[in-house]
Amino acid sequence: MIKFKKRDKNDIYGVPFLGIFFKNRFVVRTIQLLTLILFVYGVYLGFKEPEAENRFTRYLFWGLFWSLFMVVTLSTFGRIFCGICPHGFLGKYITKFGLKKELPKFLQNRYIGIMILVVGWWFVYYTFPGFWKSSGNTAIMFTLLTILAVLIFYFYKDMSYCKFICPIGTLTRAFNKISFTFLSTYKENCKECKTFDCAKACSYNLKPFTFEKKNSMEDCSLCMDCSSACEAVNFKITKPSSSLFNKFKTNSAEVWTYILIVACIPITMSFHHGLNRTNIADRFIWSKTANFFEQTFNLSSIDTVGMFSFFYALAFSIGIVYLGMFIASKLLNSDLNKTLYTLGYAFIPIFIIGGLAHLLHSFFTHTYADIVNGFLYGFGIQDIKIANLASRKETWLNIFNFFPYLAVVWGYLILAKRVNFFDVSKGKKVLAFIFASSLITFYLGLNLYRVYVFKTYGVKQTSHNHISKTLKNNPQKF
Repeated sequence: MIKFKKRDKNDIYGVPFLGIFFKNRFVVRTIQLLTLILFVYGVYLGFKEPEAENRFTRYLFWGLFWSLFMVVTLSTFGRIFCGICPHGFLGKYITKFGLKKELPKFLQNRYIGIMILVVGWWFVYYTFPGFWKSSGNTAIMFTLLTILAVLIFYFYKDMSYCKFICPIGTLTRAFNKISFTFLSTYKENCKECKTFDCAKACSYNLKPFTFEKKNSMEDCSLCMDCSSACEAVNFKITKPSSSLFNKFKTNSAEVWTYILIVACIPITMSFHHGLNRTNIADRFIWSKTANFFEQTFNLSSIDTVGMFSFFYALAFSIGIVYLGMFIASKLLNSDLNKTLYTLGYAFIPIFIIGGLAHLLHSFFTHTYADIVNGFLYGFGIQDIKIANLASRKETWLNIFNFFPYLAVVWGYLILAKRVNFFDVSKGKKVLAFIFASSLITFYLGLNLYRVYVFKTYGVKQTSHNHISKTLKNNPQKF
């Protein structure tokens, strides 16, 4: 165990304010406790006041935690939300007194968590748009997840809930790779180590001194317990997504997370929240299918356009990826799975960087006010109303329209580097790059097409005039 260490300049633990914020055990525990208190109070208030008027529960979970804090931190410091997550925080104490059994093999599947997220959140969100606006439904959902988490933490070892069952566990692990931080250890100190205190302190049964060699932080949640146990642990600033430019052990669930999340968020939103609000909305296949479905089954309780936008986005995204990667695999003299799981990491920026455009635009135009007013409501302060930070008409907000194109460039750069891991001629690599980048290119084309449609055909008139004006001025927002 190292008790004192002179740190490198790029080690966040050595930066006065950030070092205390990320490493000081008292500060970290305080943040974890405050997050737990907010979580419990949000659920409690959700049961007490289950309707949409309870803005606190809604904007705590669906505004502050997801997506604002989650997306912003994943693209910068990494998986720090998992480090303060109430489930993980409680789980460390529950598992110490639990039965410590091995999780059954059929549950050791990282697809479980991501499928819960895709079906339980995104399918419901698009098909029943008012469902999660109910604070009562939100409270029920997080209560059930908490009960499930507690049971798995008690019966099974190594924080198995976080690794396999948690709806955002695989997502945060997957997208953590685009951040500009990396946790590891100082090699010169580890050579003499015989106590392995950093590994003993890890509730996930990980070995931080192996992360750098593996070029992967594996299931590390950045809870910082290891850094409290040994000063040789570091948390360094690196080049954004630097690990993606080198080889590491790939994970199929991570790649499918990128594909599914891209389909569920930017692609579906472009279909439903974007193109569906133009004057040619009824020409698109998802609208035509929805119209046929409504006439056939006479269902008015669901948003059929949203549902079929979701289905078609999944079908198009998966089909495009499979076709592109199949051709690329032939050019690279490799099997399809190896090609997909090596090159699929290039899809990371589409959601994280591209999604920041909508997230940051919304933060200034309404999310900030929604969250603050929600907190004021939650703590009984009814006399104060916070205004939006910016009007939708302000032209400086157009800067966020460039984020999707930054995401495309970033994705192309990652793919160009990773295609070099295959030993074929340069010509074949170029052709493989073109086909393997099909999802990135589709995303780019969709953004350009959406701008064209809005400018050419205009905005469909609705009862919400402010939406029409926003679309006209900022078509890329949607």
